[in-house]
Amino acid sequence: MLARVFANGLGNRVSKETMRTVGLGVTGRQDRHASTEVALKKTPLHDFHKAQGGKMVEFAGWSMPVQYKDSHINSHMHTRQHCSIFDVSHMLQTKVHGKDRVKFMESLIVGDIAELKDNQGTLSLFTNTKGGIMDDLIVTKTNQGYLYVVSNAGCADKDSAHMQDRLQELKSAGHDVDLELMEESLIALQGPSMARVLQKGVCDDLSKLTFMTSVLTPVFGIQGCRVTRCGYTGEDGVEISVPSGDVVSLTEKLLADSEVKLSGLGARDSLRLEAGLCLYGNDIDETTTPVEASLVWTIGKRRRQTRDFPGADIIVPQIKAKTQRKRVGLVSTGPPVRQHTPILSPDGRVIGEVTSGCPSPCLKQNIAMGYVEAGFSKVGTPIQVEVRKKAVPAVISKMPFVLTKYYMGQ
Repeated sequence: MLARVFANGLGNRVSKETMRTVGLGVTGRQDRHASTEVALKKTPLHDFHKAQGGKMVEFAGWSMPVQYKDSHINSHMHTRQHCSIFDVSHMLQTKVHGKDRVKFMESLIVGDIAELKDNQGTLSLFTNTKGGIMDDLIVTKTNQGYLYVVSNAGCADKDSAHMQDRLQELKSAGHDVDLELMEESLIALQGPSMARVLQKGVCDDLSKLTFMTSVLTPVFGIQGCRVTRCGYTGEDGVEISVPSGDVVSLTEKLLADSEVKLSGLGARDSLRLEAGLCLYGNDIDETTTPVEASLVWTIGKRRRQTRDFPGADIIVPQIKAKTQRKRVGLVSTGPPVRQHTPILSPDGRVIGEVTSGCPSPCLKQNIAMGYVEAGFSKVGTPIQVEVRKKAVPAVISKMPFVLTKYYMGQ
């Protein structure tokens, strides 16, 4: 989920600027400082990352690799051209059990879970009563009798408490629902070589596992793995939930293929930004609605009619009406733009703000996303961005910036 400067001479340095570029802010620190390291949570791959040359930084209370021996740009391009492993074990994984599990989940999010087929998932949003986005998450309706939910590390405590509060409300009203916080690790295998690499380790035919579908299957002999075809890079990929005691072994088995390399938070962020994907806390938060964030597609058609999700009375009318601001993509020349960079009209008036930005390794130009007044949101509209107190030409751009390659089937 992170990044910003791939600049000249970045190489293997991990500076304050690098940590700032990956959304960690200036408070991020390499965990070579013992006092900091003790306070941070560690994934089961933590020691493995360090042994492989991972540069560790703080992210969402966890010690996570920002990059390895390869430069940020090389890791980014390797993912686009081959295949990379990302440790995402810091994310919150939850199972929702009980015959009222769908009712429970739909009382918290905007998605239509009832319409999903077995082992199909969807990206959705937790919303509050004011229509704000509390978090984004993926919900999968498994054929094992539970919902499998993955949400963000930075919102883990908030999400868990939010679900527990609603759970108690429904249980008190006599509903059958329970939550199970999972202890499994989670790794993402992303890139065009993914299917070839992974097919050697699974019995299931991966050509039948399409984007946003999931299967419970052994992987390279490791039992109890859930493979979901999704990811945060825009490439074809999977996320593999694996028993934590086996995650190092699985990672080593995947790395035995010469096409596969480890990659860190830095490349993960630049990849997601090229794919036009939001980072919670930067591009979406409790002050933005799904309509303002251009995420109307996450709201199920049935849910728009029933209006039985938090904030529906605010969100649904916005779908037909014009909101005052919209999330947009933009490209610019000159120095790269960063979060909080002012967006200006052609005559120099402030009309919005950048929420994420970086030089694109694939496009060799500056890309960003942010919010602008709705009247300036049309693709192709000329605007400006204020960089180092100077107005720099920019233009509203269609997203994704780089064509996504999700596998939709043969």
